[in-house]
Amino acid sequence: MGQNELMYDINSGLIALMLLISMGLAMKLGRYVGGRGRHHHNEESKSQVGAVQGSLLGLLALLLGFTFSLALNRYDDRSKAVVAEANAIGTAWLRTDLLAEDSRAEAKALMSRYGILRLEAGRVPASEHERRAELVGAAETVFAQLWAIASAETATKPGPVSMSFAASLNDMIDALGARDAAIERHVPELVLFLMFATFVLLGSILGYSSGLTAVKAGFPIYAMLILIVVLVFVIIDLDRPRRGLIEVNQASMQAVSETMLKP
Repeated sequence: MGQNELMYDINSGLIALMLLISMGLAMKLGRYVGGRGRHHHNEESKSQVGAVQGSLLGLLALLLGFTFSLALNRYDDRSKAVVAEANAIGTAWLRTDLLAEDSRAEAKALMSRYGILRLEAGRVPASEHERRAELVGAAETVFAQLWAIASAETATKPGPVSMSFAASLNDMIDALGARDAAIERHVPELVLFLMFATFVLLGSILGYSSGLTAVKAGFPIYAMLILIVVLVFVIIDLDRPRRGLIEVNQASMQAVSETMLKP
């Protein structure tokens, strides 16, 4: 999904910086246009500009709140998916103890390998699509070997033990799919473009209003703009898994992988 979008692989800080620069240029242009047309406006037209400015601030606040909520929900989904997969792997690992002695050691070795692969996949940036695909493919290959053991166990010794191990493997591969799908779910790029466009348009209106009234934008205006840019950075950073400052905690996967490596 990310490969088909324009901003997915661009650094979050760079996007925020470009937005801040665009906002500054829009304010300067708006102030220039407003200053040139100042003598052709009366108080009513100036108040109309103020009303539009207030409406744009409200719209931007709505878009920011909506987008932040979407990004935070996606982040929560990814965090829950990591814990769910770690639990599924841990359950399958425990149930290898119930297997027959001749297949138990092989199953444990494969489970350890699977855990390492999934831990490594969790550390690879989402922008490295080829490396991610390689690790997922390797994990699926190991899973196929584990499933062959479960199938053989079920065929030779059918019963609750073999069925429970097979069920735990099924949960494990489902967790893999759910976690990888969660990585690909993020805020639609069209929503981000709409938010950026509203932001830049607001800057031009603020500059235009400043040009009409011949009053330079003060510290509160610039503080508000910087705060909005910081919020946009946080939204994008939340929405880009395994990149930037905000990352999903991999402690649960680390713990289960270390458990399986213990003698």
